[in-house]
Formats: sequence, C-alpha cells, structure tokens
Amino acid sequence: MEVCASETALVFPSRPPFEHDHVLPLSHLDTDRNLHVSFRYVRAYTSTAASNHPSDPFRVISAALSDALVYYYPFTGSLRRRSDDRLELFCAAGKAVPFVRAAADCSLESVNYLDEPDRHFVEQLVPDPRPEEGLVTPFVLQLTVFACGGYCLGASIHHAMCDGLGATQFFNAVAELARGASRISVEPVWERGSFLGPREPPRVEVPFEEVLCFEKGSSPYGKSSEAVARECFHVRDGCLDRYKALLLEKSGVSFTTFEALGAFLWRARVKASGVPCHEKVKFAYSINIRKLVKPPLPLGYWGNGCVPMYVQLSAKELIENPIWETAKLIKKSKSNATDEYARSFIDFQELNYEKGITAGKGVSGFTDWRHLGHSTVDFGWGGPVTVLPLSRHLLGSVEPCFFLPYSSAKAGNKDGFKVLITLPENALHAFRQEMEKFTNEQFGLP
Repeated sequence: MEVCASETALVFPSRPPFEHDHVLPLSHLDTDRNLHVSFRYVRAYTSTAASNHPSDPFRVISAALSDALVYYYPFTGSLRRRSDDRLELFCAAGKAVPFVRAAADCSLESVNYLDEPDRHFVEQLVPDPRPEEGLVTPFVLQLTVFACGGYCLGASIHHAMCDGLGATQFFNAVAELARGASRISVEPVWERGSFLGPREPPRVEVPFEEVLCFEKGSSPYGKSSEAVARECFHVRDGCLDRYKALLLEKSGVSFTTFEALGAFLWRARVKASGVPCHEKVKFAYSINIRKLVKPPLPLGYWGNGCVPMYVQLSAKELIENPIWETAKLIKKSKSNATDEYARSFIDFQELNYEKGITAGKGVSGFTDWRHLGHSTVDFGWGGPVTVLPLSRHLLGSVEPCFFLPYSSAKAGNKDGFKVLITLPENALHAFRQEMEKFTNEQFGLP
C-alpha cells in the first residue's frame, strides 16, 4: 500500500479578491495557544465512475476551489506573530493554496474504507506541515485517487484560521460550486475582533486559573516525548444502553453518551497510564458558542466558535469515586457554557496572554464527531463514506479521543460507533483490558 504524489498545483482565486495587501486580525479564540497547531483529517469517497458528473475529481475540485477562494481568500494568506506574540493573518496579492495530486496502488475496500486504517498508510493521505510551515501556508490539500476509482481528500488547516465547523462551511461552499452552483449559499463573515473581542474593560467572572496554567516560553504540546499509538475500540448500542441504564439506576440521573462513556474512558485512560494518585487530571472538551453568545454569531462566521470546558479531579478521586459521580461532573460542566463564560474566557486571554496560558499537565481531550456534518460535503459523486481525524493535539491534550461513526460504505456494520484513542504505547495494553471489561459489561459499578 503505497501513495505516490505526482504534482503540487497552486490554486489561485479565480479572480483577484482584493487590490491591496492587508492584515486581518484574529479573535482571542483564534489566538488561544492551545490552537497554535494544524488540524488534519481526511474524507474518503467511493468511485466516481457511476455518475454523470465529470470523472476527474482533481480537476473538478481544483476549479471549484479556485472560485471558492474568491470568497475565502484568507486561506491564501500567511499567519505571522505580532510583537506581543499573538498571531495575525497577512494577505498579499498573488498567493495560492497548494493542492497535492497523488495516487494509491490499492482499492478503498482493501483498506477498509479507512475505517480502521494502518497508521503509516493513512498518514500519507494528508499533508503534514511542520509548525512554522503551517504558519506560512495555513491551508494545504491533497487528493489521492485509489485504484478502484474512489478518492480521498486530505486537509491540513492551521487551527487559528477556523475550527471544524468553519472548515466544513468552507468545504460545503467548494462542494456547491463543484456541483454547478453559480455562487455559494452562505457568504463568509470574518470580523473576528468585532464579534469575539475582549470587553472594555475586560473582566473575568470564571475561575480559569484553577484549571489553566501559565507557562511562558513553552509550548502546550511540547511536554512529552513518549511514543504514542492510536487504536479504534468498538462501542455497541446494546452494551452502551445497559451501561447508561445502570448509571441511571445508581444515580437517578440520565446521562448522554458523551457524559457516560466519557467518564468511563477518562478513568480507564488515567488508570492505564499509571498517573500518580495526587496529580490533577483534566477532562477537556469544547462547546460551540455560536448561538450561546449575545448576540449570536452570524450564520457565515467561520472563525473559531468554540470554548474549552474542563472537569478536574485528582487521579485518586477519578479512579476511586463512583463512575456516575464523574459523569455528573461532566454533565454539570455543560451548564457553565453561557455568554458570560465565553466572554470571561476571551477576557482571561486578553489579560494573561503574555504569561503563556496553557491547559497544563494531565489533559485528556475528548470530542464527538458523530453529528458534526462532516459527511455533508458532496462534490458531485455523493458524500464521503468515511471521515477520519489525524490530529495529534487537541485542547492541550497530546492524547486526544474521538467518537466516530462507522464508514457508511459498510452497510452491515451499523451497530454503535467507534472510539479512536491515542495513548502512550506502554499504556495501551492496560487500556485494552479496561475496554474488554466494558465490552463484557463489567462496568465496575458497586
């Protein structure tokens, strides 16, 4: 299974989107140090042969991308650091987006439609710029055609540009144009500082200093050199339902899948990793604030529109407390997601940015990709059958966890979903044992 890149095309906006070089400011959510990374993911599409649409996806998507960049020209810009170390976006005339054309010598079916791919193979499907390259070129695409006629589209996007929802808005615009639309249905809105800027004067009504750290001069993701491994674990609907029913019986509280399973996975990870009992550990996730802030963000806003949420315990508390107590804390944390929480987070960044805000040690990042709309991106041959994240860094965590749907290409495998875990290699065996207990419905409940 080899991937061979044949060319890197530079895709320019189809007409000049502006006359003069200029700088675009970013919001304080965009410049959060935990987002000074590129996020990477890949969408897999089955054969284009059975469609009346043109059959060369590279040509079709290149042309649509060129038209979309008239609206989304910031993707051709370069991020640079200001004197205060915050990022800004410099837009100059004559810039383009690199688009790599590649081919794989195997079929999508032979690699399980990327549902549980070999890590070495899937890494070849998505550009992986070094940190400084990701600033200069914050958006890079790669289209890989498989021997069966299917293809996948890999993207590397610097997180300061947008979050996953903003990126999906952009790709949906490209897809609309690829399917023959004359213009996009949702106009992009920039105005980052206006909508998500600090208050005057800034004020912080939330005790972020209890969970965030000041580490000036260090990277949020530069703490560990341990080798890590990624593995998918299967969560069946029946098993999950019985687990949630037991939690309800024990606690009298109904939990969502994210709350209930998140509590189990967090404890299993910390236990498997052998974290000392006295150390603080954090469950981190993000919440979309586009409709929470007052006034709500406009429909076309495509910058970062999520704030991080945290639950913090000692490792001893997490392992020894009843699992439903941890699930309660995750549920309770969601109620903190208010306009005031978001504004306080922005103001905390305004007042303390130069101190080097990070999420600190012991962070386990969790995100649920089952309902994010990634599968809506249809370039004319149908939507993707699989969407797979490759990001190694998330919310200050170097060991992210993703809840993912199964590939829609596998019609007979619809029961439940999969959890993609990243862990130190030396902790993976112990984590497998914890997940075997869950699969065997040994939930560890008294």
